Amino acid sequence: MEDLNYRFQSELIISVSKKGTAWHFLVVPKDDADHMRFFAAHLQRGFKSLKVDVTIGETSWRTSVFPSTDRGSYILPVKKNVRDREGLSAGDRVEVALKVIE
Repeated sequence: MEDLNYRFQSELIISVSKKGTAWHFLVVPKDDADHMRFFAAHLQRGFKSLKVDVTIGETSWRTSVFPSTDRGSYILPVKKNVRDREGLSAGDRVEVALKVIE
């Protein structure tokens, strides 16, 4: 079984939907995203998402990453409670540990 654990840094970005909803997310580096697409294709769920365990600082949670055709990668949503706990704001460079799970 291929190792599906990743460690990377990414800038916290805000994206505003057409309805005005602001989403905060991190972009998975392209090399890691390409590796995930190849070795975890069989684990894809709806919208080609992948279920993941994530740790940022002292906060760990289970969520999904979603493919972004605009960015040629996966995006990782970061909810308000995680941002608040870790003192994160848009533009911050964030250290991420991520593991694709079944």
